[in-house]
Amino acid sequence: MSKLPGNAGVSVLGDKSLEFYRDPVSFCRQRIDKHRSRVFVSRLLNRPTVFICSVEAMRELLCEKSNQFLKDPTDLMTNVYGDTIVTTNGEEACLLRLSFTSLFTGTRLESSSDYITSVCERCLKDLSVRDQPQCGYSVFKHLGTELVLGLFLNVRAEEQPELFEEISQLCTTHWHGLISAPINLKGPLWSSGFSTALDARDKLMDIVKDKLQNDKEGFVGHLGSLPLPDSRAAAQHLLLFISALIPKALASLLTSFTLALSGNEKEETRRRAKEDPDFLHRVLLEVQRLWPPFIGGRRLADQDSTLAGFLVPKDYGVVYISHAIHRDPEVFQEPDSFLPDRWSGRNAGQEHFLCSFGNGPRNCIGPKLTNVFLKLIILPPVPRFFPPSIPPIHPAPPLHQGNLHS
Repeated sequence: MSKLPGNAGVSVLGDKSLEFYRDPVSFCRQRIDKHRSRVFVSRLLNRPTVFICSVEAMRELLCEKSNQFLKDPTDLMTNVYGDTIVTTNGEEACLLRLSFTSLFTGTRLESSSDYITSVCERCLKDLSVRDQPQCGYSVFKHLGTELVLGLFLNVRAEEQPELFEEISQLCTTHWHGLISAPINLKGPLWSSGFSTALDARDKLMDIVKDKLQNDKEGFVGHLGSLPLPDSRAAAQHLLLFISALIPKALASLLTSFTLALSGNEKEETRRRAKEDPDFLHRVLLEVQRLWPPFIGGRRLADQDSTLAGFLVPKDYGVVYISHAIHRDPEVFQEPDSFLPDRWSGRNAGQEHFLCSFGNGPRNCIGPKLTNVFLKLIILPPVPRFFPPSIPPIHPAPPLHQGNLHS
């Protein structure tokens, strides 16, 4: 058992949160080079925190030892969303996962394909005829918002434009609570960003509760009929599902896909992706590997334990960094290169080494839905989306640096 490389610093003065959130990629790269280790310790959110940047340690944390490293009950996600499948631990988390998994698989996804296709055709049809550069990330985020609000809340932009716009704005304001200092201050002329986010949450909850009470069709109806722990659970989870979380992840991946396949030198790659669904799947895996949409996730050590042979004391924080894990040279040769065929060669069958949406028994329950979104957006009957037919777009950073995906 070895001592963790790095320094946890002293309380407050030694905190590195500002440096980390300003540029998490550089933060980790510098320390990996300095300590010659992909596991190291620093101080984050004023707590000694172990940073996980290797596949081996990530698999230990999220799979083999998931019962030793728990979700933080004081995390901002709890304040902003309440007790949900993302923030709970133990038996409650298992029961919630069993209840919700059925809503994101099988026939429920297949029954949504017509709506997804119609939204994609309408939102993307003009991309190929515009002459001026556009912010691709914004276009894709709006698309994701339409899909999420239509599928989960029965609010469709074409049918209820004013309500759709109101909810969209509230979701954006609410999301900013996750990237604001958790200070709830409100005055006649000024309110803190966190306070404004909580106000938006309350307004969204009123809309959500009304939908659950009065809508008996679609996702809302199925959610309302689930056997959940208490009367608040359905509303809190519906708030989570309609939040900016999914549109931001979808927009990030689509922006990265567009940039990765743009340019004359990628013509053959585009052709193969159009004609071969298996190759398209490998392209999407490689996009997810190189440009994960979230920084990673955070846990707390519930007991003294070890990760990759290093001692992790009880109550230490542990953060896994998707961008660094996906570029672990021990697993991915030429880790910084875009090589889709690695997934039919050396890394065939190793999709479980990715952690864009978590990993192990507490991974995200919605990756199948995200995969359906991506493939219905990219493949015909929406051929105009493919990069060669889009005008220049302004890229947005694929990595959302303001939050940790839990």
